[in-house]
Amino acid sequence: MDVRQEQAAAAAHNEPWPYYDFWGKHGPVNVLLTSMNRGWAGLSAQLCSVSKAVIPWTTPQSDIRMCVDVRGNNSFIARRAPGIESRIVVRRGAVWISPPGLQEGSVDITEDMSGVLHVYLPLSHFSPGNFDIDESAIGALSYESAFEDPLLAEIGCAIASELETETSAGSLLIEGLASSLAARLVQKCIRASNRQSVFPRATGALDRRRLQRVLDYIETNLEGDLTLDLMASIACLSRYHFARAFRHAVGQPPHRYVSARRLDRAKALLMQGERSLVDIALALSFSDQASFTRAFRQATGQAPGQYRREFGSRQHDSSSADIGQAPPMLA
Repeated sequence: MDVRQEQAAAAAHNEPWPYYDFWGKHGPVNVLLTSMNRGWAGLSAQLCSVSKAVIPWTTPQSDIRMCVDVRGNNSFIARRAPGIESRIVVRRGAVWISPPGLQEGSVDITEDMSGVLHVYLPLSHFSPGNFDIDESAIGALSYESAFEDPLLAEIGCAIASELETETSAGSLLIEGLASSLAARLVQKCIRASNRQSVFPRATGALDRRRLQRVLDYIETNLEGDLTLDLMASIACLSRYHFARAFRHAVGQPPHRYVSARRLDRAKALLMQGERSLVDIALALSFSDQASFTRAFRQATGQAPGQYRREFGSRQHDSSSADIGQAPPMLA
């Protein structure tokens, strides 16, 4: 699929595809990995390498762009826009931000670079309902010189890792990371500018009744569409508050809990022996069989086919326990 086809596909699915607006259709760029066709919600991302060049720099009106060096390039970038000029030292963990709607900028890349992650975060994350901020505070998310922030760098590396190695709960992980990214940007950029508390209001663990509703919903939809927003709606909370309350109640974030339950479901389906590996992979939210195989091998030390051959004979003893029973109540 060429660039124009990818842009058209993104538009058809209402997905942002601003990367080529930045580099140009024939720019010196190699997109190594992209979130295109991953079904991510909350943000989009591309991991790329780029050759030495001077190229346009624009940012979509609806997104904030954050770039993170996840490899370590030890080079320099000069960014220019009307009334703004900054020289960036690019090294592993360096972060730089561009505000929404930047249209007349340019960037001078002095050395070839690889492993630079571009993250596009919709402005909808910064609504007053999510944080204790005034709507005008969004203006504090401005054109930034490079800075080092261990938490933002860690979030960037986690996004890059999910691009490189897909997991069964990757979509949930990305939704959580998008929320964490927004919260950190609010804390670092907006609070510093406005001198006000901006974090979501504190919340404790989910009560037993709401927790059980969420766990039942997860169990019923392990082979369906599980999103942070849907689970939060079951608990009658915003996704920002839900993720924190779920972790307090269960001891792990939603994406890890779902990943573990999907692994149990995969084992049970493999022991039953009735469905193909590709069918199991797609049912458990992997984009293809190869991604499922890598994740399963990493978790169990065995390929799915090996696991099926070794444990298939025990299906009558094990499958009903794995599939038919909901996990024990956690509180």
